[in-house]
Amino acid sequence: MPPKSPKTTGTRVAFKAGKQETAGYLALPRSGTGPGVIVFQEWWGLVPHIEKTCDRLAEQGFAALAPDMYSGRSTTNPDEAGRLMMALEVPKVAEDVAGALEFLRTHKGCSSARVGVTGFCLGGQLALWSACKYPAAVAACVDFYGVHPNLKPDLKRLRAPVLGIFAEKDAYVNAQVVADLSAALAAAGKHHDFKTYEGVNHAFMNDTRKDVYDKTAAADAWSRTVEFLRAHVN
Repeated sequence: MPPKSPKTTGTRVAFKAGKQETAGYLALPRSGTGPGVIVFQEWWGLVPHIEKTCDRLAEQGFAALAPDMYSGRSTTNPDEAGRLMMALEVPKVAEDVAGALEFLRTHKGCSSARVGVTGFCLGGQLALWSACKYPAAVAACVDFYGVHPNLKPDLKRLRAPVLGIFAEKDAYVNAQVVADLSAALAAAGKHHDFKTYEGVNHAFMNDTRKDVYDKTAAADAWSRTVEFLRAHVN
């Protein structure tokens, strides 16, 4: 097993996904157990920012797992990130997500029968897609400005409530995209609560990106996320 990262409080783990093994990052609360949450990466990969998000959830009492959807690859280059994101194959994604859900739900540190899912950008779409693909395993979904053209959530299958977090100045997930998703969820009879933050950009939650990070919006969105997960994952 890879060594523990010196900059984070969790541990790199490995778990079965289909016929293969995949990696992830697991952070547990100080008590040793807590409700489970899957954290899906941005298009950069399983980078320290995502590990830190798991650590922060663990500090709030959750058992948080971030699966490595790129099989060990990551980047800081936007063009390469786009290629990695678009190279994801839906059948492999389904196996990795199923493996992550099984690993977390059966881990001794997870106290909940169903788990929450959340993520940012690519990860936001993965969260919503996963909640629809595996409705029996997912109790709540927090979608941070989710986007991926090939991951199409089957909203009819969704059982979990959805908290959607969006940015007013988002060139990828603009106001029309948000309105269309809200309308589709409403038409399917699914409970959802959307919040769009004025004057901020896509990825405003990522404090490693000073060009887009917004401290005030990020703090409020984080508070909403924790409250939502506590209300629905237990």
